[in-house]
Amino acid sequence: MLVIDGCYGDGGGQLLRTAVALAAITGAAVTITNVRARRANPGLAAQHLTAVSAVATLCDAEVEGLALKSQRLVFRPRRLRGGDFRFDVGTAGSITLVLQALLPAMIHCSERVRASISGGTDVRAAPPLDYFQHVLLTLLGRMGARVRCELQRRGYYPRGGGEVAVAVEPGSLYALQLEHAGKLKTLHGNAHVANLPAHIAERMRGAAIAPLRKFGFSESAVGIRVLGNEAAYGPGGAIVLWAETERTVLGAGRVAQRGVRAEQLGMDVGDELAADIGAGVSLDVHASDQLLVYLALAGGKSRFTTRILSSHAQTTIWLIEQFLPLRFKTASCSGGVSIAVRGA
Repeated sequence: MLVIDGCYGDGGGQLLRTAVALAAITGAAVTITNVRARRANPGLAAQHLTAVSAVATLCDAEVEGLALKSQRLVFRPRRLRGGDFRFDVGTAGSITLVLQALLPAMIHCSERVRASISGGTDVRAAPPLDYFQHVLLTLLGRMGARVRCELQRRGYYPRGGGEVAVAVEPGSLYALQLEHAGKLKTLHGNAHVANLPAHIAERMRGAAIAPLRKFGFSESAVGIRVLGNEAAYGPGGAIVLWAETERTVLGAGRVAQRGVRAEQLGMDVGDELAADIGAGVSLDVHASDQLLVYLALAGGKSRFTTRILSSHAQTTIWLIEQFLPLRFKTASCSGGVSIAVRGA
């Protein structure tokens, strides 16, 4: 029984989600203590319950402590299995964070897996769905993952109600060699609002493009969508931009928030993406921590560069090394940090 201190590093939900994913894949039983103990609302929230329950369903795990506000969880996995599943967060809890736990296990299943997940598609403090689709899944596709994601309806805080279907075909992951981004090619983006005025999306787009004009991009690269009740449940919105280079894709996104001006959200997205492009790194800050578990499980040696090694990434590296017989190597490089690992 592996024992993981949930307070290690940033001590957040990502540690919990990655731990149960790795347990399901490796077959190692794990106890996680002090779950989110340093958070304002410690213990398991609805989104964490759904994530753990989803992975447990996929590997027929025996779970102790699966309850709201629980700070101790015991997860004993059995064999991963395919099939069709449905999971409902029941709130506006993030669908992409549920997938952060579920997708690695789905990819490592030897049978086809399809999951329908209900909850929030674009939620603060979580990857917006467009980032998940156009950045993370693009990078995983280059590693050999066969994942199809279909947005059925968007949902926002506090009502949720979004719906996403994800299907994964069995296959193998390959190492990712991304020492340099290569020449910048094109910019794409999506600014959307649901049951809100169109000018909010237009203002987000205008502010996001401003710091990217020096790279030759214009507003025409970013599409605007105004959604009604059929395409989205409740009011909300988000903006996500992604830049394609010769070798990789870099992205940034923000979710609309009450009390935060559309111009500020757009500016944050544009500034973040411009900084990554200017640094010449091969992965943005968010992809660099979300891809770590896949690189550790891929065959061969992977390498990438990123502008900042986030606390999320540092915690995830530590956690992966508790489960697998490998070590990540980090070093300073032009533009930021270089990270390398030989998959288990």
